[in-house]
Amino acid sequence: MDLIVRMLPLAAAVAFSSVPILATLVILLSPNGKRSGIPFLIGFVGGMFVVVTMCTVFTQLVPSARLPRREDHIVGQLEIVVGIVLVLLGLFALWRSRKSVERGLPEWLKGAEKLGPWSSFGLALLLNIRPKSLLLCVAVGLTVRADAQSIGQAVITVALFIAIGSSTVVIPVVATLASPKRMQPRLVLAREWFTRNGEIVAAIILLLIGVLVIGAGFERL
Repeated sequence: MDLIVRMLPLAAAVAFSSVPILATLVILLSPNGKRSGIPFLIGFVGGMFVVVTMCTVFTQLVPSARLPRREDHIVGQLEIVVGIVLVLLGLFALWRSRKSVERGLPEWLKGAEKLGPWSSFGLALLLNIRPKSLLLCVAVGLTVRADAQSIGQAVITVALFIAIGSSTVVIPVVATLASPKRMQPRLVLAREWFTRNGEIVAAIILLLIGVLVIGAGFERL
């Protein structure tokens, strides 16, 4: 249970990351939205699966110590490093968002309106290798390394992380395909809100998660 509790904030940080959410909204509102939505969803979920799995496997390479408590120390130290970097990224994102007078879509995201199915799939894959995403996946891997009691528990934890982390991409895509006319105005409102506030919200969440990861690391020392 402790493993799931430690994983949930990390999954929430991925879910409320402004860049994937905005990319999803832009693609769904584009002329190619019906054809590009599913490939984007598959690319994002598939990419997250690959990255978090690789990070989880990679963290298994953390040297094992003769004394279990010493092994906790090693994982704790790595968690503190990851947490500090997350806090720094959050502070930088907050500074950048406050410095920006006019908030609008990034230039590269505006180009997403013209993406076809394969380009949308590729973009979704790339979104999973951003520094923030990689660090959060490493944090999940370290948590699994330290707290998982079995392979089954590790698999369930990773699956829940992917399900929660990708939910803010999966739900809009599925809902839009099921009822495009009903979702259209909601997508527009959501895009406008996230364009204005998404970066600040994501930065604050990242700061809080970084502090939690640092705290978890100190608990293991």
